[in-house]
Amino acid sequence: MSSHSQASTVRLQQINGHISPRHPGVSVFEKVAAAPEDAIFALTAAYKADSHPNKVNLGVGAYRTEEGKPWVLPVVKKADHILVDDENLDHEYLPILGLEPFRKAATALILGSDSKAIEKDASVLLSVYPELALCTQGLSFSLGTIPSKALLAIFQSRLGAIFSGVGIPVLEYPYWDPASKGLHLQGMLESMQSAPRGSIFLLHPCAHNPTGVDPTPDQWQQIADAMEAKGHFPFFDCAYQGFASGNLHKDAYSVRYFVSRGFELFVAQSFSKNFGLYSERAGNLTIVAKSVQVKNQIESQIAKAQRAVISNPPAYGSRIVSLVLGDPKLYKEWEQNLATMANRIIDMRRALFDELTKLGTPGDWKHIVDQIGMFSFTGLSTPQVKVLKEKYHVYLTDNGRISMAGLTSRNVKYFAQAVDNAVRHH
Repeated sequence: MSSHSQASTVRLQQINGHISPRHPGVSVFEKVAAAPEDAIFALTAAYKADSHPNKVNLGVGAYRTEEGKPWVLPVVKKADHILVDDENLDHEYLPILGLEPFRKAATALILGSDSKAIEKDASVLLSVYPELALCTQGLSFSLGTIPSKALLAIFQSRLGAIFSGVGIPVLEYPYWDPASKGLHLQGMLESMQSAPRGSIFLLHPCAHNPTGVDPTPDQWQQIADAMEAKGHFPFFDCAYQGFASGNLHKDAYSVRYFVSRGFELFVAQSFSKNFGLYSERAGNLTIVAKSVQVKNQIESQIAKAQRAVISNPPAYGSRIVSLVLGDPKLYKEWEQNLATMANRIIDMRRALFDELTKLGTPGDWKHIVDQIGMFSFTGLSTPQVKVLKEKYHVYLTDNGRISMAGLTSRNVKYFAQAVDNAVRHH
């Protein structure tokens, strides 16, 4: 080896100190540790591998029909055909900030078409994957868009990993009250009162994941009061608008209330759930700012961060959403599709509650019907969950969260009996 090559090798080892000199049969990657398996995907894999005839999958966060099958929304099928038949459609790159009609329609959906924030042109609109909307905004924080001392997240370790990955400290604040199986409002407010001034609080507008517990309008007012008093910054993560109650306006109440109070804020929207576009990763980031000048300054930082992360966003999912939101007839049909999904889940909540009541299952199970949206924090303990998995072939997360969409009229009685046994004997 020449002296130049030897020097290059030494420099490589200095830069990558964990890489050893290569030897025959030895991989330079041998010291790379295996990462833990993703809990949700591992749960799905275990369910698929199970041959038991009565197995039930309550882990996956995706809508299922009464037959337990994935559902392509009829309105999405129509939009698919319209796009396929559009001779002017191409597959060129979108602008860095995404498809403009989609961005505008998505923001009007969450803020309301008559929002003063839209009238004042104070909204930044960003088309991007929902997770990357969070990641991109995290990068913008680190670039100095918003001075922050802490980001406090709810239960969501996945979202926490996104922000900690770009150097933003992540803490958790109380939200779930195990005793009442409802909102721990006092703990939440105390955390806001004691947090460093100007902290960022991640909030779910509706159908809170994983608990299924949403604040009431009065409680949202108290939350807004506490945040305003300490100058905190609200970051709404909205994945279930219209999917929770079946009413798009009702599910957007919290965001619109904060805007009406004069808050500057972020809203990351996902259209995975309410359009069934799980694999398309269609999402939008809306930023409400005080002025057009501030809006333009933020927009430049967003574009910089977006360029660094994915350069520009995918088009197909945003085209589907844009088409439906922009056509009154398709929009009306979409509302009907949303009602179909929301009402089936509400029916399953009632059916599960009724079955547990008939069985006389120990405990108060009213939280099953009081909670809203796809998920329910059942209150089941980890040992009880283990019994459900091993004895009854029911798959759910260890913290007792279930996807209500996995229940059907054919398996809800079986699941209730399994829960009854686990609660009584474990």
